[in-house]
Amino acid sequence: MKIQDRAHQAVAALLAGAMAFATPAAALNDAISETPEASLTIYNQNFAAVRQYVPLQLGPGLNLVHFSDTTAHVETDSVILRDPTGLRKLQILEQSYRADPISEGLLLSLNEGKEVDFEVMDAGVKKIVRGRVIRSDYIPPFDPYTAYSNPYYQQQMAMVNAGGAQPIIELDGKLVFGLPGRPIFSSLGDDTILKPTLDWQLRTDKPGAFNAELAYITCGMSWEADYNLVAGEKGDVLDVIGWVTFNNQSGRSFRNAQIKLMAGDVSKLQSVNGRVEYGIMVSAMNAAVEMSPAIREKSFDEFHLYTLQNPVTLRDRETKQVEFVRATGVKGERLYIYDGVKIEQYNGWNEEMIRQNAEYGTQMNKQVWVMQQFKNSAENGMGLALPKGRLRFYRRDSDGRLEFTGENLIKHTPKDETVRVYTGNSFDLVGERKRTDLKAQYDAHMLDETFEIKLRNHKDEAVEIRVVEHLYRSVNWKILANNFTPVKTDSQTAEFRVMVPANGERVVRYTAHYTW
Repeated sequence: MKIQDRAHQAVAALLAGAMAFATPAAALNDAISETPEASLTIYNQNFAAVRQYVPLQLGPGLNLVHFSDTTAHVETDSVILRDPTGLRKLQILEQSYRADPISEGLLLSLNEGKEVDFEVMDAGVKKIVRGRVIRSDYIPPFDPYTAYSNPYYQQQMAMVNAGGAQPIIELDGKLVFGLPGRPIFSSLGDDTILKPTLDWQLRTDKPGAFNAELAYITCGMSWEADYNLVAGEKGDVLDVIGWVTFNNQSGRSFRNAQIKLMAGDVSKLQSVNGRVEYGIMVSAMNAAVEMSPAIREKSFDEFHLYTLQNPVTLRDRETKQVEFVRATGVKGERLYIYDGVKIEQYNGWNEEMIRQNAEYGTQMNKQVWVMQQFKNSAENGMGLALPKGRLRFYRRDSDGRLEFTGENLIKHTPKDETVRVYTGNSFDLVGERKRTDLKAQYDAHMLDETFEIKLRNHKDEAVEIRVVEHLYRSVNWKILANNFTPVKTDSQTAEFRVMVPANGERVVRYTAHYTW
């Protein structure tokens, strides 16, 4: 099945879910009732599904309908138009999309070869002169040229960047480059539009008046989640406030719209420089915490829907925020991680190259990372599957004011999973890592490597530092002669958990024995 077909089926499913908003057949009575407001399902990577009602009065045979209440970024091949009551068949025989709203340049181009009045200033006095438009300076929109390969696109962009060709006006039998004044037109012409318009040729088996249901996909809309986490002066118990921010850059305002937010790895084709490519449009989120009354969550197919409980007016070019998470008493934990090896310069090296290089792994990082984590469970006051977004951490100072202490991004986190993010480096904790011995017996396929790791704590309280060591010489290894017991966290990583006293120091020593 083609991706386009699946996208159209998805829109049809959304339409089926909107049946509750359809106007009852008995209420039509051959007259158009007041149309309900639009409803939107917004995805968090710049597109949305729009559902709205179009009052139609159709007669027998062919009907020509002009509809100019779409967004400026409608995907025309996603359009579905139907009678939501199912009482009549509605067929679109032909659909045209016009995206060239009238402008001075366009109107000049439509009058090329014709005479037009120009308002000019002569010694401070306005006067009207008449001239023939030989050439206008109108430049068609360049975006559509992306579909016709680079030469066409580049030529059109060159015209745009150069400001287009100068208009040529004939005045008194002479040619003038540039407009002599402000053009005055007698009319807009018969074939112009004021905003993007869909033109339909429709046919129905039951003529009359009714509210048709229209659905389509549009670009220019997105949403994202942000979380503010506040800790007290001491400890790591958190208050969590989550916001949904949605942004409308679609070219159309929606008043009193019913809005849903969709998440869940929805695949959608995107056009990149004229080529249609696959794109993962949205990532997943699940839910199970008691929501703020502003938003209700439910599972939908393989995805999740967040429904705003109250209608929202979302103007064009507007950004709006709604609170969707509020939790108190969430037990957090601060972790100190010392990952002392610095091996970025060896990216791409294989295991044999690493074994043969005696200097590999001897470069040192002295920073101790600060990590914040909490369990996303109902028992911990959460339990909401968190959509991806930004976590901002604050701590309340002794004067009661909030101070910002770090931020990071999270991926979509289902309920009962642990959220862990890096928020910065500790000022008062320092690590030092150095190799003290290397014994390699390549003929015997053995290698021993010894490290000494110093941890210094300049705080007035003891802290636990987790020392992460990467066993990178071979997948076959074991720890020898260690003074702290390691925990094997994966096939090539060991972790030492060391309690460092206040204003004190601890030293970790170990030998890694490799075979291959």
